[in-house]
Amino acid sequence: MAYIGTQPNNVKKNIGLYTPSEILQLTKDGSWGGSLELIQEQTFSGVSSVAFTDIKEDVYDVHFIQVKNFQQDGGDNFGMRWLLSNDGGSSYETSNYQMAYFDLDTGGGTTDNRDTARAHFQNTIVSLDRDTNSSSSSGGYYYLYNAGNSSKYTFQTNQTFSPETSIGTAIGGAVYTVAETINAFKFDDFGVGYNMYGTIKLYGVKQIWVI
Repeated sequence: MAYIGTQPNNVKKNIGLYTPSEILQLTKDGSWGGSLELIQEQTFSGVSSVAFTDIKEDVYDVHFIQVKNFQQDGGDNFGMRWLLSNDGGSSYETSNYQMAYFDLDTGGGTTDNRDTARAHFQNTIVSLDRDTNSSSSSGGYYYLYNAGNSSKYTFQTNQTFSPETSIGTAIGGAVYTVAETINAFKFDDFGVGYNMYGTIKLYGVKQIWVI
């Protein structure tokens, strides 16, 4: 039988049990790997930060984050900063991050980035100036792991895209090297006053377990 949810030994947090024939149908439908459940969607215009303070870390082991139509005032090539919180967004951690990512563009440029003492949860989305690139925007997606597990490090993997003068894409990841529960996070403009525009969707990944 199969079991939908985040903890195979906890019936109360899950939808129920599936028979072998239902498992086969889920596989045919492309749903066997789990489904996305929308937690919150925020569309923002002219703001310096976007916070998610109810991420349901006690329900989901894995989160999926989609960023689309991202732009900023104040110039190209700036981007967003991602910070984690262990107190519901009252404060945000600015140390104990490590990251690695690789990016390339159609102009022939490549960059291999590593940092073991990062001040934020690395975000590779590159911004486009809203005034000079009104028809273009950046976007990407992230997987966030272990936010609700106080005995493991929280980490993320990502892929982003930016149609700059040279179209660029990046893949990478980062880890927060303190084992504690993460129950909120925010994206901001590095505190420099560049207004941000776009949409961010936060999903929980409902996993399917075989028992």
